[in-house]
Formats: sequence, C-alpha cells, structure tokens
Amino acid sequence: MKSFFLKNKKALYGGLITTFIIALGVFLLGNISGYEAKLLLKSSMQGLNMLCNTIVLASATILALLLTLLGISIGTSNKLKETHYKQVLNIAKFDTILFISALVLFQFFNIPITEADNVDMSWYKYIYWATLFSSSIISGMMVTTVLMLYGTVTNIIVIVGLKKSNHQLIITDDEEDMDGERDEEDEKNNAGSE
Repeated sequence: MKSFFLKNKKALYGGLITTFIIALGVFLLGNISGYEAKLLLKSSMQGLNMLCNTIVLASATILALLLTLLGISIGTSNKLKETHYKQVLNIAKFDTILFISALVLFQFFNIPITEADNVDMSWYKYIYWATLFSSSIISGMMVTTVLMLYGTVTNIIVIVGLKKSNHQLIITDDEEDMDGERDEEDEKNNAGSE
C-alpha cells in the first residue's frame, strides 16, 4: 500500500487538490437551513446524476482501454518490466473502486428524497452536505485515475512511439540474463524438491 502512494503521489496530489477545491467551494456556501438545503438539493440533483453517470461511463471506458494498453505493451519489441504491469493493475483497481462508488452514488441520487413528506426538515442540511462532499470525492478520484493513466500512457508513447531503448521500464539484456538464470535456478529447485 505504501508503494502505491509513493509511485502515484503526483496523481494522488492532483485528486486531493481537486477534492479540496470543490469541497472549499461547498464550504463557502456557509451554514444553510433545512428548507434552503431541500431547495438546493432539488435543483442540484440533475447535475449530480449527470456527474455520476459521466464518471461511470468514463471509468468503464478506461477499464476497456486498459486492455488495449496491455495489447500494445505485449506487442512491443522491447520487454517491459513488471513495474509497468503493476502500474496498469493499480489503475484498474483504482478505476474499479471509482466505478462502483459512482454507481452507488448514482443510485442514491435517484432516490426522490426531496419528495418525501416523512423526512424531518433538519435532515436535508446533512443530506445536502453529504451529497456535495461525496461528489467532490468522486471528482477527485476521477482526476487521480486520469493522471495515473496519463503517466502510464506517456511511458508507452515514449517506448513504442518514440522507440526510446533506454527507458526505465524496458528490461535490459543484463536484466534479462539475470531473469533467465533465476528461472533456471527455480526449475532446479523445483525438480530437486520433487
């Protein structure tokens, strides 16, 4: 987990800054009453639904495009290090969390809470803050996902498109020889243990 944060700190900072800026905008609204919150909630529901819908579609598209990225990675003439595939795996995991979160929020935002008569007026304030806070979090998560993807795609462009042969993600001949020797030792150890 610690290595995930270290390897993706630029993307995570970008997501946190986005979340903070959106949350700051929400905070600047100040203290509102339950009635005002109900009116604001009613007017913002369509936009929140659209945000969640867009993030669900974008994250599903990113997952599909990761398969294309893997195809390009495997098809390159250079062998790529395990680090590259771990980057793709991290993007897929983070994007899946984003997909599920946005889908769940989309379902919550479709509950016609503003039409309910049995909800106490004081609850609308908390519901309003929760919806704005959660939407700022998923917006920040989307920015993080896109920045993580940007880093990985940039590496692939440099390796495949610009044909840079001394990139940090390319396995060199020395590293390939060491991997071959390790594989031979593993085979001998496995054969000896049987």
